[in-house]
Amino acid sequence: MNQERMYSVIIAPHISEKSAMQAETTGQHTFKVASDATKLEVKNAVEKLFKVNVTSVRMINNKGKVKRQGVRAGRRSDTRKAIVRLEEGQDIDYMGLEG
Repeated sequence: MNQERMYSVIIAPHISEKSAMQAETTGQHTFKVASDATKLEVKNAVEKLFKVNVTSVRMINNKGKVKRQGVRAGRRSDTRKAIVRLEEGQDIDYMGLEG
């Protein structure tokens, strides 16, 4: 996988109360990923970017909701998330990353 694709596969970490609890208890981290990303691409990107070993990847497709504002109806965009399980004893520090 080339460098450009690796940086475009992972869009951002998904930070929520549930994902923080998962990261602490089971070592699973959640990322927002590109809609055409595969499990293998996500695994390789996380391993190279964060220098950790990934044991499994699960993908989730969320369909965008239809929302109304007055008479007009709009639709939120579809999203895709990846739940990545790391090897025992490894962790990802989001605060240590430079932007």
